[in-house]
Amino acid sequence: MALHESALEELGLAPMWVRRGMAQSASVEATVGDSAVEAVASEAPRAPAVSHDDANAPVRARVTVATDVPAQVAPARDVDEPASEPVARADARAEDAREARSAAAPVPAADATPPASDDDFAWFDDLPGEPLSPSMDIEAKPDRPAQPAIDTLDWTALEARVSACERCRLCERRTNTVFGVGDREADWMLIGEAPGENEDKQGEPFVGQAGKLLDNMLGALDLARGTNVYIANVIKCRPPGNRNPEPDEVARCEPYLQRQVALVKPKLIVALGRFAAQSLLKTEASISSLRGRVHEYEGVPVIVTYHPAYLLRSLGDKAKSWQDLCLARDTWRNAAAQGQEGDEAK
Repeated sequence: MALHESALEELGLAPMWVRRGMAQSASVEATVGDSAVEAVASEAPRAPAVSHDDANAPVRARVTVATDVPAQVAPARDVDEPASEPVARADARAEDAREARSAAAPVPAADATPPASDDDFAWFDDLPGEPLSPSMDIEAKPDRPAQPAIDTLDWTALEARVSACERCRLCERRTNTVFGVGDREADWMLIGEAPGENEDKQGEPFVGQAGKLLDNMLGALDLARGTNVYIANVIKCRPPGNRNPEPDEVARCEPYLQRQVALVKPKLIVALGRFAAQSLLKTEASISSLRGRVHEYEGVPVIVTYHPAYLLRSLGDKAKSWQDLCLARDTWRNAAAQGQEGDEAK
């Protein structure tokens, strides 16, 4: 054996003569083991692994790995593989193929931004946000045109204002506002406390059994609903559960009643019930102490009597209520007489 052949044998590169079956097995085993090697090797033409002169002659096994890789990868090698080390050589070639694959992969740019994960933007919650401009401020509300003062409204505008009123929390549960009914130029003005359930449904004061009793009381005075009589309430919306209105609710609703009195210009006011009397007269006195006397509201004489609903439960007090109505009639006649005298003096 020549010197160079012994050196090749020491390095494991010397040719070895094997039978054809063993050579084919070595060639097949050398090409398997890693799926990446198969993928790379399949893309390039492969030289025949075995050449022979005839069927009985020894066969020289030649394994050639040829891949199309970039310049930084070692070119294809043509080596003689000994049949006794196919697995070790296959592992080496697999490592070479992995290096070739990683070298062929595109290298990301230095300033490329890695893909964001689900939590990448959580830190934005801690950053101070930019101040909203006035046009972006969701709390900013456009300026509404100033509404005219209640004491300047006519009947149509006043009724529309009451129907859309949201000055207190009673508006949240109402079905209808109860503005008032009757003769808008009447001498008599009857004022109750607040709408009940039936009034809330119909939008009219004093309906139901209490309303019928009130109509009978007016008939005894030769009056009728809508004929020289105007009927209203201190509160225009029904309190929940027919409770007494709160002081702040009375204060917010009173300007409507004051404007109604100013528009009607009655000669007499009859306060129906304790609450109506206390609200009009700004007092906490009992109704029994307020009865039988002439009071005043907005310059108009006021007579206090029982509420018709109370009289339905306390029939014995109907006689007292009749006394109150007689006092109211006398007061009205005196006011009418004084008005005539004033007109004659002019």
